[in-house]
Amino acid sequence: MNGMSRIVKKVTQLLVSIIFMYGVYIVTHGHLTPGGGFAGGAIIVGAFALIILAYGSDALKLHKEEAGSSASESLSILMVLILAVIGFFVGGMVFFNNYLPTGVVGELISAGTVPLYNIFIGMEVAAALLTIFIALVIFKEESK
Repeated sequence: MNGMSRIVKKVTQLLVSIIFMYGVYIVTHGHLTPGGGFAGGAIIVGAFALIILAYGSDALKLHKEEAGSSASESLSILMVLILAVIGFFVGGMVFFNNYLPTGVVGELISAGTVPLYNIFIGMEVAAALLTIFIALVIFKEESK
């Protein structure tokens, strides 16, 4: 699959970094504004999907196995579970306990472990949605 026209590829080059950075912003500021891990992860995968749609499946060298995105999905869920277990033992037998010190309300570092959960959940959502998207692209190409 060769991808789309030059115009679409140039617009993709301009937009992909903006979309990606906006997704990262939504993930990191999820405890201060509406959004967080799920919404930011969905926005981040939109940037990767745009690259695949504009440049074709050869752009990211897609293979039958989605090992890279599946591995990062598993690793991010493992990190969420590790944070929860640490909270269980440090915080008096309560899962997902906020055991890190909190700062001043309204500042970026003000929520203890909540931003960490947002980051890892954003990674997991992005990896899971990217795995689904890649599987659909590969299935479409194989059915031709």
